[in-house]
Amino acid sequence: MEMETEKMDELRHFIGQCRSDPSILDDPSIAFFKSYLQSLGARIPPAAKSESRGMSGTGFDANKTDLEMDYDEGDFVESDVELDESDIMAPDDDPTQKMGDPSIEVTEEKQEAAQMAKSKAVDAMSEGNLDEATDHLTEAIMLNPGSAILYATRATVFVKSKKPNAAIRDADAALQVNPDSAKGYKARGMARALLGKWEEAASDLHVASKIDHDEEISMVLKKVEPNARKLEEHRRKYQRLRKEKEKEKAARGQQRQRTAEESEASTALKDGQVIGIHSRAELESKLNAASRTSRLAILYFTATWCGPCRFISPLFTSLAAKYPKGVFLKVDIDEARDVAASWNISSVPSFFFVRDGKEVDKLVGADKGSLERKIAQHAG
Repeated sequence: MEMETEKMDELRHFIGQCRSDPSILDDPSIAFFKSYLQSLGARIPPAAKSESRGMSGTGFDANKTDLEMDYDEGDFVESDVELDESDIMAPDDDPTQKMGDPSIEVTEEKQEAAQMAKSKAVDAMSEGNLDEATDHLTEAIMLNPGSAILYATRATVFVKSKKPNAAIRDADAALQVNPDSAKGYKARGMARALLGKWEEAASDLHVASKIDHDEEISMVLKKVEPNARKLEEHRRKYQRLRKEKEKEKAARGQQRQRTAEESEASTALKDGQVIGIHSRAELESKLNAASRTSRLAILYFTATWCGPCRFISPLFTSLAAKYPKGVFLKVDIDEARDVAASWNISSVPSFFFVRDGKEVDKLVGADKGSLERKIAQHAG
């Protein structure tokens, strides 16, 4: 049954409104229509947030370019693709057409009868009697269910009758019998085009054209291909943007981790103070913290019985306050013998300058001027 022109225009207008403002589908009064779309596998966009952003109700910011999108915990709001959808139609929901039983025995008599029914169908098609043609082809399929051409021919009739889902079922059956059925691919491609499945339609039509090209395929492809290309470019664009966003998200995560580590390390380093070291484990911890924060560590080995150490220790303390971004570590060699042994200390006071875990300089003796020069040199 063909829909009246006025009703068709109203339906087209309603679909246009839904496309521009998907929140219409959240109206409880048309919940049945939303449920129907979802039953067909349609993806219903989430309801737009109420706050004002760009175009009201669309979820888009008018100040953004078409390459920009909202990003929240990995979710994208993709822009629409402008397609030529002037000929697409709502899917048919008629009961499934009768399909043949492939297990039955097909005798010569049945094959002849099926061929006669097909001939009648062709005549009916030429006269524009599509329902009659469908009936004859159904009769032929019941007689000879192993014929791909019968299914493909009925699929063609369903395309002409604007019943794309029925056409796809028949085309699938034809291709199951004969995977090289050009007519099956062609009918399925044209049916998918009626449903707006542009990329699938283009794929089918290209296969059909390679097997058995005709002008009708070329005509349909002229409309299908531009839409298919736009969708492919759109998908690639958002795949690229998703990868970029994933990289940005990973980079932000790494930066947050680095910031947390640096904050933790900075807290442990006591800016402007001298930190006493009592074990190798404690020293390793402080040197690692200095490396994570890219700071110079000055390791001072001393002893309570050392006169020069008592002379230079106050300066070491004052330099810690003067250079707060340096890490000033003090080791009593009698208290932390394992630390002194690991650094091969043979004389005190001894100073080691460490950056990124590597010794960059050394000073032995209570030379105040050299100590501050080396700190200033390596701390910058």
